[in-house]
Amino acid sequence: MEEALTGWAFWLPLIWAVLIALAVFFYVCMDGFDLGIGILFPFMPEKAERDVAVNTVAPVWDGNETWLVLGGGGLLAVFPLAYAVVLPALYMPLILMLLALVFRGVAFEMRFRAENETQQLWWDRAFSWGSMLAAFMQGIALGAFVQGIEVVGRAYAGGWWDWLSPFSVLTGVALMVGYALLGACWLLWKTEGPLHTRAASLAWRFAVATVGAIALVSAIMPFLQPAFAARWLSFPNLLLAAPVPLLVAFLIWRFFHALAEDTGHGGMVDARPFMLALGLFALSYAGLGVSMWPMIVPPAFNIWEAAAPPASQGFLLVGAAVLIPVILAYTGYVYWLFRGKVTHESGYH
Repeated sequence: MEEALTGWAFWLPLIWAVLIALAVFFYVCMDGFDLGIGILFPFMPEKAERDVAVNTVAPVWDGNETWLVLGGGGLLAVFPLAYAVVLPALYMPLILMLLALVFRGVAFEMRFRAENETQQLWWDRAFSWGSMLAAFMQGIALGAFVQGIEVVGRAYAGGWWDWLSPFSVLTGVALMVGYALLGACWLLWKTEGPLHTRAASLAWRFAVATVGAIALVSAIMPFLQPAFAARWLSFPNLLLAAPVPLLVAFLIWRFFHALAEDTGHGGMVDARPFMLALGLFALSYAGLGVSMWPMIVPPAFNIWEAAAPPASQGFLLVGAAVLIPVILAYTGYVYWLFRGKVTHESGYH
């Protein structure tokens, strides 16, 4: 085992674990706010408001899902053992999530081709339902993954319904609420007028709900696995992990302070709540990493035990070194190109 953890055999799984974790985080941030807009549709009774909300994400929403493909593909290629164990454990929530993403994608396109307002209303409902189900199932999968997967030997040994538990339902609801917050903050940044005012009101409500969800999930997490408790509740690990909740508290204070300020000046002033909300997601993700590191299938396998041979990882890393900068450059260019506000149904100005 010591030989296996020297040189590239040690560093390559570590590099890939960071890359896959970043890909998943980018997906959560980027697709999170457009899923959040779908979740917020029931709070937008006016067709014009829904049109503007959709147009704020129309140029970017397809590209946002690229990171989900990169994360899933990277897991299959680089950590095949983890993929082979996690997929059977989470088949149902992941299949429902993918079907919901397809459903909302069809609804997104068809709402623009509806022949009348009644048809568009039903496509808007389909878009909202798909967004809600996709977000909820992502949270379900996360909760089921974190609470632990039963493994015997090198195979999944649990039941068909192990993914469904009170904790996974809690994380499903928490992620829906968090995505709704991202969606509201995105609209606060990208819109003006009545929709901007509505987004501010929704941001307050979903911010309170998100903070409550973070607190509840964080209170339960240490008791899911003995290793989690050791990270958060034992000394000196407690001192090393303490900066995460302290930074969360600081960002929560800054977030509500930003919401309370006059955000009518436009530009990066309106962007602050969105950036701070992303910061809350980042710190929550960091807290998850603190709990789980270095496990990739809790509590059975760490990243080195689940990794592919070093030669395969090195070959794939060369491709990633080319592909990831291209994706980042394209994504950055599209967001810069559509950096203005949407003030009416026709799009950006």
